[in-house]
Amino acid sequence: MNNVQQIRRLAANTVCRLDPAGPDGANYPPMKLDITAKLFFAILAACALLLGVSSVIGRWQFERSFMGYLNEQGVERMREVLPRVVEGYQRHGDWAFVRDQPDVWFQMMRPVGTQEALNRRSLPVSDQTGAVLRLALLDLDGTRLVGNPDVTLKSIRLPVEVAGRQVGWLAMVPFQQAIAAGDVRFYRDQMRARWAIAAVMLIVAAVLAGLLSRALSGRVRGLTGAIHRLAAGDYATRIAPVGDDELGRLAQDVNRLADTLDGIEQNRRTFMADISHELRTPLAVLRAELEAIQDGIRPMTPATLAPLQGEVQQLGKLIDDLYELATTQSGEISYRFARIDLDGALQAAVAGMRGRFADAGLALEADAVPLPLLVWGDERRLQQLFANLLENALRYTDRGGRVVAKLRGVEGGVEAVIEDSAPGVAEDKHARLFERFYRVEGSRNRASGGSGLGLAICRNIVQAHAGTIRAEASPLGGLRVVVSLPAGH
Repeated sequence: MNNVQQIRRLAANTVCRLDPAGPDGANYPPMKLDITAKLFFAILAACALLLGVSSVIGRWQFERSFMGYLNEQGVERMREVLPRVVEGYQRHGDWAFVRDQPDVWFQMMRPVGTQEALNRRSLPVSDQTGAVLRLALLDLDGTRLVGNPDVTLKSIRLPVEVAGRQVGWLAMVPFQQAIAAGDVRFYRDQMRARWAIAAVMLIVAAVLAGLLSRALSGRVRGLTGAIHRLAAGDYATRIAPVGDDELGRLAQDVNRLADTLDGIEQNRRTFMADISHELRTPLAVLRAELEAIQDGIRPMTPATLAPLQGEVQQLGKLIDDLYELATTQSGEISYRFARIDLDGALQAAVAGMRGRFADAGLALEADAVPLPLLVWGDERRLQQLFANLLENALRYTDRGGRVVAKLRGVEGGVEAVIEDSAPGVAEDKHARLFERFYRVEGSRNRASGGSGLGLAICRNIVQAHAGTIRAEASPLGGLRVVVSLPAGH
């Protein structure tokens, strides 16, 4: 009795796990197949379906070709017998001579030729497959006179005509009907062989499906595990690529994604550190000056407030540059593109900067070009681009130096060149000048008061105009910045 109760309890627990709502009302999670099982059953089902379809088509083809061939042989045999049936009816005038007379009927069915000739040659295929035993004679109404009792008007028939008048039917049971009716051993053997072959093929398909599903699921699990680790923040995750198929290329894409995420994370940390540093310096100065005023160390006079005002302006400039960088980099700035003369934008920026250059003791040269140099761009943003480049030259050029701004037409576009005199920048640092917060140590450093964002903003504006920007050494001894923009025809 205890064993029976244990079996019932085990069965109930099994049902509970198969049914989300168990007999005790508790909700159990539904069973889920993993990808290995899904692949296995999908491949096995496909193989079973193909096997079933091939079996049906094979049987249909067998009946259509082989059975049709045997039936055709039987029809040929009927055509040989038909003249003798007609001759018998003409000689007797009715069917009484053959009605229920199997001996007479089989005598009419005998192959034509002498007994000696018949002994020397083999029987026709139709006789060897029992066509004679499948023949029967029907009167005009379809009533069987003699022959196979299974013959009906639906069987294979040839009309028996005497003097142009039909008097009966010579009919034959189809070979496939004879097989079905007789349940012959040949047909049963064929069916058993088909089932045996189907079983073996299913076993082979199951083994192959298992191997293939395990191989594929192993690679997919590796991909999903790597993606889960990336989603958790482990950007050092990489997948060893296996093969050059879709999964191999997906693994390569995941690795590239990991590289990108790792770079973004490094840039984020660097960006946060740079912002903290840039904000900490002016805030520290402000705090120290304010504490000195509060403690009475320094009096509150215009002279003591001037440095505070300068630090506040520097903070405001930094915040403005950060906002400008964020909007230009994210594409949130709305550009109003039109066909404009680039020389007009350059001359407008130069006119706004001449006074500051004069105060700094720098010569600013910018000759107007005789012909318009058309580009497709936003004039206000291009003026901002030139103003930032001139501002950069103003900050980092020694007093008494020169700054030259010029335009020139090139194949397919326009180049704007802004170059200054000493100090210069080492060649290995040219590519990094357009990174945010990057400033060269030494002569062109933070002492000039820049935020390190101006050239990064310039790069974003140029890229929005489908152009390029690069830095190189200037013949004047300083830095040359070259902006290339496509022509606006």
